Amino acid sequence: MLSRETGWHGYFRLDLLTLRHTRHDGSMSPALEREMFERGHAAGVLPYDPVRDEALLIEQFRAGPLAAGDADPWQIEIVAGMIDKTGESAEDVARREAVEEAGIAVRDLEPIADIYTTPGACTERIALFCGRCDLAGAGGIFGLAGEDEDIRAFPCSMAEIREALAARAIRNAITVVALQWLCLNRDRLRTAWQSAGSR
Repeated sequence: MLSRETGWHGYFRLDLLTLRHTRHDGSMSPALEREMFERGHAAGVLPYDPVRDEALLIEQFRAGPLAAGDADPWQIEIVAGMIDKTGESAEDVARREAVEEAGIAVRDLEPIADIYTTPGACTERIALFCGRCDLAGAGGIFGLAGEDEDIRAFPCSMAEIREALAARAIRNAITVVALQWLCLNRDRLRTAWQSAGSR
C-alpha cells in the first residue's frame, strides 16, 4: 500500500487507498486508487438445537435493500454483531448477540468460516459459527432499545430451511453460507452434540 487517507469518519469510515499489487505474471500493477469502506469485523452464529433438529433465524429491517430499491427491505438472517469491545473475541460476540437478538443461550460453538462479505470494497471479515442451544419455547421480538433494534426470532425445521434455500427466499449472504453449511454438517453435529448432552 502506498498511502491511506480517511475521507469520511462517522458511524463508519471511508478510506482512500493508493496501492500496487503483484500480478499473476510477477510484474507490479500501476498505482491504483480505491475507496474502502471500513466498518470493523463481526461475528455471526446460527443457533441449532440437535434434539429438536431446528435452527433459529431472525428477521429485521435493513437500510441497504431499501436504498437499493428493494420492495422488501426486511431480511431473514442469522444472529450477528460487531466485534466492538476491546478484548472481546468473536466467540464472545456470538454468545452475547444470541441473548440480545434472540433471547437464547448458546453452548458449544462450531466454527463455520471466516469470510469477507465484499472484499472489493469493504474490510469487514465475519467469523461464522453454529451454536448448540435449546430452542424449546424460543422465538419472539428482541433487540436493544438503545440501538432501535426490532428483531423477530423464530425457529425453523430443516425442511423449512431447505425449502427456503431452494426457493432463493433468503437474500443475506452469510445466512445462506451458514444454512448450507448446516445442511452439509447436520448429521455429524447431531451425533456429536446429542452424545455430549444437549439439555
